[in-house]
Amino acid sequence: MKQTFTKWTFAAVTAAALSLPYATGAYADTLSGPAVLAANETMQKAEEAVSDTWITSKVKSTFLADKNLSGMDIKVETNKGVVALSGMVKTDAERELAITTAKGIKGVTAVSADGLKSAE
Repeated sequence: MKQTFTKWTFAAVTAAALSLPYATGAYADTLSGPAVLAANETMQKAEEAVSDTWITSKVKSTFLADKNLSGMDIKVETNKGVVALSGMVKTDAERELAITTAKGIKGVTAVSADGLKSAE
């Protein structure tokens, strides 16, 4: 019984989540005013946070997958698409590779590597 309820709940939540983009368009014409502006601003901030989290995860996982990078030694933070790298790498070449790799990730608008130092 519990498993059936869990499956039903998951299906209902998934259906509701998938229908949200369509629902907002249908009611957008009837809504206006400060409440809508505040809601839009909140949605934009939430989207930026999700995007920043995705970018951070993607950059970090790409670093970890690259045998030429010390992915565990590089800290990655993202704010509004700007990736900040910090930590210590072995060489200047590895530092440059990390910067170039981060710039190549979708959604990255800039890379700040002031905190990323090389042992050389």
